[in-house]
Amino acid sequence: MKRYSALSLIEQGLRGQKGWPPAWRAATPKPRYDVVIIGGGGHGLATAYYLAKNHRVTNVAVLERGWIGGGNSGRNTTIIRSNYYYPQSIALFELALTLYERLSLDLNFNIMFSQRGLVVAGNSRHDMETIAKLIGAMQLLGVDVEELSVEEVRKAVPALDCSPNARYPVWGGFRQRRAGTARHDAVVWGYARAADALGVEIIENCEATGFERSPTGAIKAVETSHGRIACDKAAIVVAGHSSVLAAAAGFRLPVTSYALQAFVSEPVKPVLDVVCWTLATGVYVSQSDKGGLVFGGGLDLYPSYAQRGNLPIAQSVVGTLAEQFPSFGRIRLLRQWAGIVDVVHDSSPIIDETPIPGLYMNCGWGTGGFKAIPAGGYLLAHHIATGRSHDIGAPFSLNRFRTGALIDEAAGAGIAH
Repeated sequence: MKRYSALSLIEQGLRGQKGWPPAWRAATPKPRYDVVIIGGGGHGLATAYYLAKNHRVTNVAVLERGWIGGGNSGRNTTIIRSNYYYPQSIALFELALTLYERLSLDLNFNIMFSQRGLVVAGNSRHDMETIAKLIGAMQLLGVDVEELSVEEVRKAVPALDCSPNARYPVWGGFRQRRAGTARHDAVVWGYARAADALGVEIIENCEATGFERSPTGAIKAVETSHGRIACDKAAIVVAGHSSVLAAAAGFRLPVTSYALQAFVSEPVKPVLDVVCWTLATGVYVSQSDKGGLVFGGGLDLYPSYAQRGNLPIAQSVVGTLAEQFPSFGRIRLLRQWAGIVDVVHDSSPIIDETPIPGLYMNCGWGTGGFKAIPAGGYLLAHHIATGRSHDIGAPFSLNRFRTGALIDEAAGAGIAH
C-alpha cells in the first residue's frame, strides 16, 4: 500500500493525479480461507481489518454481493455519538468513539471526522426528567455531557425555534462535545484499503447463497454466486438482511427489518455547526461540508426491504424539521433515500457466535450502525480469533434473549430506534 502524505499529494498533483495505485485489489475467490466475512460494509471490513491487524489472521475473504459500501454504510446520516443510558451501551459506543478519534491516523486515510458536537433538546418537563437521568448515568461513567439551559440551546443552535409559543417548545437540553460526523464513504474505503494492505481479499459482486456444514454441525463452507468457498469460520455482517442469511443457515433471529429514511437538502451557506436532535420528535439534522442539510427521523412503520421509504414518514420528517427550524422551510430537497435496518426487541446489537459452531454474527444495530463501525469490527474480530467474547461485547450475546438480560436502550435512552 502506498502511504498517503502531503508529499505524495504534491507529487501526484505534479503528475496529473495519474500515478495513484488502486485502493484495494479486485480479488477473485480462492477455494479456501481461514475466515469468510459476508458483508462488505463498514462492520464487515472493520472486522477483517482488526482480524489482520490485532490477531494476525490474514487469510480472510470479505464477500460483498454488490459494491463495497453500497448498503447501509452508504445510506446513513453519518452521526457519531456515545450518549446512551445503560453501562453496557456506553462502554460499547465509547469504544467506537475512541477508535473513531484515531481512525484517520490508524488507516492512513482521512475519514473527515468532524467533532462538531451534538445538542439534544428537550421539549417538555418529561423530556427534561429523561435528560437529567441520562446526564447522571453518562457522567457517572465518564461520558463528556453537560446540561444546557434554554438560552444555552438557543446560543448553540440559533436556527432552532426556542420561542415560548413554538410548536415544540424547548425546555433545555444537553451537549456532547466529542460527538460529530464522519464521511461514510471514507470510513468504508479506509477500512477496505487498510485491510487489503494486510492481506485480506475483498470480493465484490459475490453473493452468499447458503452454507455447508460438517457432520458435527460446524460451518464448513459458504455457497456463493461464484461457487463454493471452504472456510474454518464465517461471519454474517449484513445489517438489514441478517435474518435472511440466518434462515439460510437454519436458525431464526429476533430481528425485524424496517426502512429508515434520510434526506439531504440543496447546499446553503453555513447555518448549523452542530448536530441537533430533539426528543419530542426524534428528528435530527446536521450540515454537511458541501452545505446540504442532512436529516432524518423515525423508522417506517412496517417491515420492508424496499430502499425507497414511504411518503407519510417523509412528510412527517420534512414537516417537523420546517416547524422546528422555520428558516429551513423554503430550502429545497436534493434527494431522499432509505436504508434497511435490523431492529432487535431491546434496540441493542447482537455480537456473538450463532447456534452453528464456527458461524458468527454482528447485527441488530437498528439506526445506530454507522456510529459503531469500529467497535463492531473490533469486538467481532476478537470473538472470531480467540473463540470468546470481549468483556465489552459479552453482554450483547444471543443468550440474553433466553435469560432475559436485555439492554433496553429504546426505553433507557429515548433513542429513535
